[in-house]
Amino acid sequence: MPDYFKGGGIMNRTIRIVLYVLSILTVAGVFAAFIFSGGKNTAETSSTVMQETENVSKLEENIISTEEPEETENTKETENTEGVEETENTEQEEHAAAEKETTLIFTGDVLFANAFKAGYDAGGMNGVVAEDLLQELKEADILMINNEFPFSDRGEAMADKQFVFRCEPSYVKALTEMGVDIVSLANNHTLDYGKDALRDTFATLDEAGILYGGAGDTVERAQQIQIIEANGKKFGFLAVSRVVPTADWKVENSAPGLFSCYDETRLLDLIEEGKKQCDFLTVFPHWGTEYSEAPDENQKQIAQKCMEAGADLIVGSHTHCLEGIEYINGKPVFYSLGNFIFGQSIEQSAAVEVTVKEDGTASYRLLPVYAAGGVTQNMDEAAAGKLFSYMQQISFNAAVDEKGNITED
Repeated sequence: MPDYFKGGGIMNRTIRIVLYVLSILTVAGVFAAFIFSGGKNTAETSSTVMQETENVSKLEENIISTEEPEETENTKETENTEGVEETENTEQEEHAAAEKETTLIFTGDVLFANAFKAGYDAGGMNGVVAEDLLQELKEADILMINNEFPFSDRGEAMADKQFVFRCEPSYVKALTEMGVDIVSLANNHTLDYGKDALRDTFATLDEAGILYGGAGDTVERAQQIQIIEANGKKFGFLAVSRVVPTADWKVENSAPGLFSCYDETRLLDLIEEGKKQCDFLTVFPHWGTEYSEAPDENQKQIAQKCMEAGADLIVGSHTHCLEGIEYINGKPVFYSLGNFIFGQSIEQSAAVEVTVKEDGTASYRLLPVYAAGGVTQNMDEAAAGKLFSYMQQISFNAAVDEKGNITED
């Protein structure tokens, strides 16, 4: 299109004025010719006047019609641009809201022993945890496990103990590859090979940049709440054990050692103090009776006291099987998550995924898993449905739906 047809409002008015003047001049010229000719050829002259007037009108219409599509096209382009901008703004807002949510995953007992080493040596982490499950673990903002062994090549196995565990420090890379941020060392195996092996464990985890709770070189370190900041919130983790083989495992009796809660006084004080430092506080106790799906009276009493002291969540370990879920003061207690990486075979188990929103409210979902051939993996839909129904049956006042979502019943 020539440039002189693109002017907008001012150009339109100018063209119309010019055409109007031309129209008047044309008509005037025709009439003048008619007068000088003495009135001859009247029909021909009238026809000429009408034709010239029509030509001018058509020219004006052509100019206007040529400009109007340009204006319509611009209008559509503006509307489309506004629509894209609105969509982009909505997506940005949704993305920003999602970023402000924090996802935590907790698993049960993890043991790096014979089955683990065989799988890892043969296929890396995919020889231990299936790829899709591994991806879920790595995508969590915070991942916490129960580390049921020391990282060390040193020490002597504890005498008269049926099962003793340890793993070479080099395998700590597997925790990093899983995306582990923090481990509990408050359990009945971290001192299987003595105090030097436990010191090696501290050093190994420190070097890998993985936090640990529930054990330390001093009473203060063993009882220290570990805090991780994510998405503008402080998440606290307090690990403790009520399963200690001998009294000299307790850090207050001999260091390094474990934080225990046979007397809950210090634990409850720490929860009250920790709640002032954290937006969301998780207590991670090692407790209960092995292979019992029902929590014992000690577990239930400690859970009640911890929630009253201000805990937001309790996730238990030690029993090597799933135990039920109970809401206390509107907050959940997962009495035990069973095993997660532990030997060749796990019939059924689960991790728990916690989503904490910007306003501090939290939602909970079970991630149903099993292990075959030493590889922990997600259950298929049918097996998951059965596990959710089972968890519903053994829980107290908690409902588990077909997707594994957990709510107070």
